[in-house]
Amino acid sequence: MLKTLDLNQIMVIDIETVPQYAHYSDVPQHLQDLWEQKTLYQRSAEQSPEDFYEKAGIMAEFGKIVCVSLGIFYTQDKKQHLRIKSFYGHDELDLLKDFSMLLQKQPASLMFCAHNGKEFDFPYLCRRFLINGLDIPKQLELSGKKPWEVNHIDTMELWKFGDYKHYTSLNLLAAILNVPTPKDDIDGSMVRQVYYEEQNLPRIVTYCQKDVITTAQVLLKLKGVEEISAENITIVT
Repeated sequence: MLKTLDLNQIMVIDIETVPQYAHYSDVPQHLQDLWEQKTLYQRSAEQSPEDFYEKAGIMAEFGKIVCVSLGIFYTQDKKQHLRIKSFYGHDELDLLKDFSMLLQKQPASLMFCAHNGKEFDFPYLCRRFLINGLDIPKQLELSGKKPWEVNHIDTMELWKFGDYKHYTSLNLLAAILNVPTPKDDIDGSMVRQVYYEEQNLPRIVTYCQKDVITTAQVLLKLKGVEEISAENITIVT
């Protein structure tokens, strides 16, 4: 499949998410009760629902998206290029509207690619679109589609080779494939802190964009083609 994959039909994406509220005390009581029920078997015996709330960002029911970064491949002067664009902000509804408007200009056959996208990015986006009262973009819609009609590529799934219990982080996969990665000053576990305590959304956007670049380079490696040089990667506003 990858040998015949048309890179010009692929959009590489990554999302960054945070809890909906800065502090557990800000969460409405009925949602606190539901949070306690939802996380009952995920928390250790020593952890209270409040202690565990820093994990709320990874659950679409209790988190929100603060950044969606995407990468588009294109060819110029017989060389492969990558263009990066991000949608970000404190208002998730506006962010998703802008992202949806861009997708409306793209063909329905557009394929999404993300690392662990089938377990996280793709379903999280769909859930947050619905929660915000928005239609799910046709490129993300699964309803009524046969498995082979779903245009989603997951670099982690590709690396599994059918091993359903296997998990490999993007950083590890990039390292073992000798894919150069930008040096990160944060990781996923720090996004909540950077957003609420440091109030530094641009730092999160940069981190998100780096993950898109790394995922794109990993995809190229799995496809067996040359990586894109740094000078051929463009970030647009």
